[in-house]
Amino acid sequence: MKKRKIKISDIIFVVFILLLIIPQTRTPIQVAVNKLKVAIWSPSIEDEEDQNEVTPFQYAVVDLQGETQSISVGKGKVTFISYWATWCPPCIAELPGIQELYKDYGDKVNFVLLTQEEPERVQRFIEKRGYELPIYFPQMQTPEILQENSIPTNYVIDATGKIIIKETGAADWNSKKIRNLLDELIEK
Repeated sequence: MKKRKIKISDIIFVVFILLLIIPQTRTPIQVAVNKLKVAIWSPSIEDEEDQNEVTPFQYAVVDLQGETQSISVGKGKVTFISYWATWCPPCIAELPGIQELYKDYGDKVNFVLLTQEEPERVQRFIEKRGYELPIYFPQMQTPEILQENSIPTNYVIDATGKIIIKETGAADWNSKKIRNLLDELIEK
């Protein structure tokens, strides 16, 4: 009978699997893996013939302070919509990039970050990480064209309602490509 040698790579693999099984270490590992994806993955711009168009509408939402608002989508201003959650590792991984983008484009682009979670939980999450993002809770059915079963799902919608980007999963929203696109859309 031949004796099998244990390699260091086998030990690392077993430790990694064990860490994924333990609830306290699972989320940080998943966030780290998604941060790697964010570091190399910039959202894709839809080919012009594949761009869907959203009928302009008013998004009925409530903000973190409990104020009801109505945000115009597809009517006169570029809109960035993000469907996300505090418990979602890909969402957590891409939020720093969205925060950076918001800092520079928040006055020129409608940023609408939507979640279905409890406002208190979201507030704690945002404060703990020092984010200053426009977070809302939808008060209406999501238009069918924007419905997706996974989070994060993010959209860049131009001032006429064309969906220029629809991206599911973690991505680098603070990339030069996205900034150039927003600059171009704002100029139109």
